[in-house]
Amino acid sequence: MKFIQENDAEILKRQFAEYSGEVKFIYFKKDNDCETCGVAQELLEEVKELSDKIKLTIYDYDKDEEQVKKYAIDKVPALVIEGEKDYGIRFYGVPSGYEFNSLLNAMYNVSKGEIGLPGIIREDLDKIQKDIHVQVFVTPTCPHCPGAVKTAQNFAMYSGRIKADMVEVSEFPELARKYQVMSVPKVVINENIDFVGALGEREYLEKILEANA
Repeated sequence: MKFIQENDAEILKRQFAEYSGEVKFIYFKKDNDCETCGVAQELLEEVKELSDKIKLTIYDYDKDEEQVKKYAIDKVPALVIEGEKDYGIRFYGVPSGYEFNSLLNAMYNVSKGEIGLPGIIREDLDKIQKDIHVQVFVTPTCPHCPGAVKTAQNFAMYSGRIKADMVEVSEFPELARKYQVMSVPKVVINENIDFVGALGEREYLEKILEANA
């Protein structure tokens, strides 16, 4: 079964044709003990076929230890989206439903290699001195989740200190229990700061700066 219908595929082809640079999918899977790895791979392969600017590299989580370590992957299915470099953007789980928009947003941004942020936001991001790990827990049916993911990804694009993960919570129930994810989007920053809901850019950044304190 195809994920992308013919009419949508034509729209995406036109969008991808406007990309400034290449988009690299670095995908990690397991052949066993991963119910959704095959589904995620099929989706990425469909997207890849729509443009020669999209490149897909597939690694085995159990075998390709050097690459797992390089990209700091700790669960599968996992997707790293690179442009000219690794911007710290990760997708864990299948980026389907509303989260397909998060995937498209990340692809567009890494193809450009830059992100438009207000000057005051950039100034505060420049103050970050610690490594910041942002995990955004989502579901495919959550309409507010892509906004929370997009903000985290935008901050990661600008600041090399920030790593932004989208985590599809139903695929990782152990993490749902660990972080007490009762509703989404839930954002966890460096294990000790968390909030629920899609905050505005300024409020979101305040939480990150709190983790940096």
